[in-house]
Amino acid sequence: MPLEPVLRTAELRALEARHADAGLMERAGAAAADVAVRLATRAGRIVVVAGPGNNGGDGFVVARLLRERFFDVCVVARGDPARRPRDAAAAARAYADGGGAIATDPPGGRIALVVDAIFGIGQKRAAEAWHAALIAWINDVDAPRLALDVPSGIDADTGRAVGDAVVATATTTFLAWKPGLLTGAGLDHGGDVSLHPLGVAAAVAGRGVRLDWRSLAATLPAALRRTARGAHKGDFGTLAIVGGAPGMVGAALLAGRGALAAGAGKVQVGLVADGPAVDFAYPELMLRAAPAALDGADTIVAGPGLGRSDAARELLQRVLRQPVPVALDADALNQVAESPALRELVVARTAPTLVTPHPAEAARLLRATTAGVQDDRVGAALALATALRAHAVVKGAGSVIADPGGDFAINASGNPGLATGGTGDVLAGLVGALLAQRIGAADALRIAVCVHGAAADALVARGVGPVGLRASELPDAVRALLNAPGAAR
Repeated sequence: MPLEPVLRTAELRALEARHADAGLMERAGAAAADVAVRLATRAGRIVVVAGPGNNGGDGFVVARLLRERFFDVCVVARGDPARRPRDAAAAARAYADGGGAIATDPPGGRIALVVDAIFGIGQKRAAEAWHAALIAWINDVDAPRLALDVPSGIDADTGRAVGDAVVATATTTFLAWKPGLLTGAGLDHGGDVSLHPLGVAAAVAGRGVRLDWRSLAATLPAALRRTARGAHKGDFGTLAIVGGAPGMVGAALLAGRGALAAGAGKVQVGLVADGPAVDFAYPELMLRAAPAALDGADTIVAGPGLGRSDAARELLQRVLRQPVPVALDADALNQVAESPALRELVVARTAPTLVTPHPAEAARLLRATTAGVQDDRVGAALALATALRAHAVVKGAGSVIADPGGDFAINASGNPGLATGGTGDVLAGLVGALLAQRIGAADALRIAVCVHGAAADALVARGVGPVGLRASELPDAVRALLNAPGAAR
């Protein structure tokens, strides 16, 4: 099952231009009308708020088709009809010629559904006064709200809210997924999002994809299938995890537990602190002093609970000089952000490097602000991958993964239960385990991020969270998903 594409506005415009004669507006309106019928379950009028561009044209098609199904429909629109784009103007004429009502202000009375067709993918700045007032009215209506393509007020490329934005009950998006529906503020504005390729999916090409566990699970790499009867632990790599400064030993242990769940052959946990001799819950973990854990390692994860001491910095220097894949997390990233010498070591590496920052850590690495990272999470991930010559994930709702070549992926799994301490440490262990099994850096990062979120989804589906979900509950859920019947075996 192939991953679905994610396209930015310029790519969408090019796709629309290639299919200018394919009747895309009519197809989009028909798809949205079907969704509208399912949402309009109570008596009342359907109000379509139509903007001046092609999104408004989609709205006029929806209104016409709903009238043909005998719904009471009113379109709210202003502006000179002659200034609409050609297809939008034709859609407005067809609606009006059929007897459809057009008002300049929202009607009173009972409303069954509001359709937001104001701006779509084109909006990059806050709406002007009248459209801003319409967005506020839409959000105040006590009825379901259906957005066409992207909720008005949301930047389709970033998910950033540009002024007030529609909070939709559902969104019908066309042709391909947009970044702004999968990450950033757009996640809380789109509601139940459905994709409608309009019959041109085969022609879609871009640099981004949407990660969903069902699709990834069907194509897991051979290392995760465990089909060779003569396999031994050496086939699945030795992973070293270094971290666990005083007061933060648990972070390194959580990473180790995640690594065991994801199939690493051996896991050596090197602790900066004088830690326990054994993890009694997971005695398979080999606990050592931090430098000794690097011996014989095929892959290294550095950072969970590492701290910022001089000893930690020296250890990180040693890690970065190892000719093996290295994943950097937490305090390893903070140290790189603070030290030009460490940053140079990262950039100079020839073996794969992976970085897994949350937004604040990404901001430090980019010498930006956390708000700036959140305003363009795709751009931030791509900038990190380029600047550090690394595979990068900017964690958070709609985690964004980028590689140095310019490709990106946005993860669709996960839930707010992951917003608790230690979950990132588990993710770092998953990444390291997959690298240790000789899975390529890009695939390792995508699989780890997606199964991490899917594990949280599986736990919540069983009633474990989201409130109170613990990071230590994730490894067993990850293991179950990797071995589930639906996963490629």
